[in-house]
Amino acid sequence: MSATITAPPRTALARGARHDGARARRRRVLMWIATHALAIALALMFLAPVVFIGLTALMTDDQALTSQLWPQSWNWENFAVVFEKSLLLRWAGNTLMYAALGTVFTLVSSVPVAYALARFRFRGRRLAFLVVITTMMLPPQVVAVPIYLVWARLGLTDSLWPLILPLLLGDAFSIFLLRQFLLTIPCDYTDAAKVDGCSDIRTLLQVVLPMARPAIAAVALFQFFYCWNDYYGPLLYAGVEQEKLTLSLGLATFKAFHSVQWNLTMAATLLVTAPVIIVFFLAQRVFIEGVTLTGVKG
Repeated sequence: MSATITAPPRTALARGARHDGARARRRRVLMWIATHALAIALALMFLAPVVFIGLTALMTDDQALTSQLWPQSWNWENFAVVFEKSLLLRWAGNTLMYAALGTVFTLVSSVPVAYALARFRFRGRRLAFLVVITTMMLPPQVVAVPIYLVWARLGLTDSLWPLILPLLLGDAFSIFLLRQFLLTIPCDYTDAAKVDGCSDIRTLLQVVLPMARPAIAAVALFQFFYCWNDYYGPLLYAGVEQEKLTLSLGLATFKAFHSVQWNLTMAATLLVTAPVIIVFFLAQRVFIEGVTLTGVKG
């Protein structure tokens, strides 16, 4: 008598395969969470204040003063009220002018200096670089009074030009960062360009700058963020007129006038910080590449 061997049904095999696949996926997810546990904890810690600001911005005036964390009603009109009760668009225009011109002036003035310190060999080159580094250690409050008197005699106070025009003379941190990156570029490229008859300016524009785009992007973002968030400089020179304020000063003024309306204050804070966050995420890849590729040679 021969025994017959019956194969398990296909549905059971498929069910077992799905079960094994789901268990493998759960294992991979748990392994990923365990590997990135510290990063996840830090991300949640940094995101918590942003979430709190966003939830408070959508509350009513009465609920914003309570201990409740979740809005009872979603008041999206709070953002429109901020525009009605402030000159937010005018402040944004002033800040954008300050940040854009400051970034362009910094790049135009800092790139040639960094190129000269990285490529030219002249007597006193190390001393000049030491002077640049020394200026980074000087607090701006030390020279605030004499510099303010100079701009006052020139009649440029009550404006942002005393903050923009000095950037035509270069920025110490930008020069340092660009020089360190240019030192990592092999000299063979510039030497080949000079053999072909290129001048120093043409070599800088056509050979060095395309290779230094990550560092230039990082410097541009650093300077743009600094100008956008600057509070001390506009506090000295912008004056007291509402039309001349920047976003940082305007936000402080708005908070003073609406100190008990925390929902409007949080809504204004989100509107002020949103452009910076968007710009950073759009240029995050180039920014990180420029920072990580900047060497410490020399």
